[in-house]
Amino acid sequence: MRQRLVAGPTFDAFVGAQGKDGEEDSSSSSSESVYSVEAAGWKEQKRKPDWLKRRILPGGDNYTRIKSKLRDLNLSTVCEEAKCPNIGECWGGEEGTATATIMLMGDTCTRGCRFCAVKTSRAPPPLDPSEPEHVSEAVASWGLDYVVLTSVDRDDLSDHGSNHIARTIRLLKEKTEGRLLVEALVPDFQGHEEHVRRVATSGLDVFAHNVETVEELQGQVRDRRANWAQSLSVLRLAKEAGAPLTKTSIMLGCGETADQVVAALRKLRETGVDVVTLGQYMRPTKKHMAVAEYVTPEAFATYQKIAEDLGFVYVASGPLVRSSYKAGEFYLKKHLEKQREGKKESAVVGS
Repeated sequence: MRQRLVAGPTFDAFVGAQGKDGEEDSSSSSSESVYSVEAAGWKEQKRKPDWLKRRILPGGDNYTRIKSKLRDLNLSTVCEEAKCPNIGECWGGEEGTATATIMLMGDTCTRGCRFCAVKTSRAPPPLDPSEPEHVSEAVASWGLDYVVLTSVDRDDLSDHGSNHIARTIRLLKEKTEGRLLVEALVPDFQGHEEHVRRVATSGLDVFAHNVETVEELQGQVRDRRANWAQSLSVLRLAKEAGAPLTKTSIMLGCGETADQVVAALRKLRETGVDVVTLGQYMRPTKKHMAVAEYVTPEAFATYQKIAEDLGFVYVASGPLVRSSYKAGEFYLKKHLEKQREGKKESAVVGS
């Protein structure tokens, strides 16, 4: 037995996906071995890769001002609830650029996705009817030119909260005389067309809805009431209803393969999605889904190139990129402003 063990493959051969003779196994995916770093087992204490250690700590006048205003008006943000690693950068930005992603309809969701840190309940508290007014008041006072709204899922409501979201967007536009650009990251409304169209035609500039992961992992990552086909339908309906831009996001490191990511990008583009962001999934607590692997910056750069070649208007891809991403908001602001100018010129020519 000892002799057979000595003559057999080494531990390095197993780690390197090599056969008994030390040759690389051609059946394994070379792209995945190059671009991914396997996470440690659940009993191991492994430090995160260096590329995930950049962190700007919360602080500064803008951070304090935004947090104080949110508490005064009893508003929630996905920045805090989802424990976003970029909160210091976004809230602590220079005057006029600091951004907080407001979370509408409270801080409790009716769904229980395995990756999400937001509280969940079958019967959340009733909606605050004054929230749309408070949100529009707060955002108008910040003097921003681009804001992101998101929300929890409210499957307990007959309209799934679509009227609440649409009213908030209309008030924001009214209080800023249309100058403010609004991105709304919304639920799937269980695929109901009338609810999707209500929000898509509310005056927003970017209609966002996240597929979260590749098609093959939907049931493992998201709540069972969410699914790939339903999310694609929502994005398609929003585009057909006239949303200027549609946007979605994919988390990597959930156990997906490179081929599955590329296939997902192709399907999203075929559906008419304009903007896609890709970021590393980070486990919020030990009660949530474990990280399957840490995807390297080189892999994110490769996915970005593939997505750009597919024709997306904008792609943000990196380990710390999140759906509400400050650099992306800056780019989309410029793009939307160009769209507005183009429409004005067309109107002048037509008249």
